[in-house]
Amino acid sequence: MAVAGMVTQANGIAERRASETMLKARRKAAGRRITAGEDKAYDTTDHVANLRAIGVTPHVTQNQAVTKTGKTRNSAIDERTTRHPGYGMSQSRRAMVECIFGWGKQHGTMRKTKHRGIARVAADFLLNLIAYNLIRIPKLLAV
Repeated sequence: MAVAGMVTQANGIAERRASETMLKARRKAAGRRITAGEDKAYDTTDHVANLRAIGVTPHVTQNQAVTKTGKTRNSAIDERTTRHPGYGMSQSRRAMVECIFGWGKQHGTMRKTKHRGIARVAADFLLNLIAYNLIRIPKLLAV
């Protein structure tokens, strides 16, 4: 189930800032520490530090890419996080999030938007999230 969604202007840090905004609201509603599984694009020192500051445990895929010169990139996620069994579970659940976007592109209207402006694109995007949740409800009730 999709619990939050946000549309922003495309730039180098917009996704990370949107993630922090949505997770901060989710953390506040939960009233306790929560975990967030994210892909390796979110493995930056500032993003991981910001998540920890707002009470979110970042289960971010480690980005240890090798550069052309042979250097391995340093990850912001250390062994304290990756050694726990919950980290592996978060990584498998993260793949389910990508299914939401795949569904929206294949069955919804997210392949190529017909709208201009953040407000209209956001409305279309959130409508796709609602439709995905409606499709998922019978499958969740069957369990």
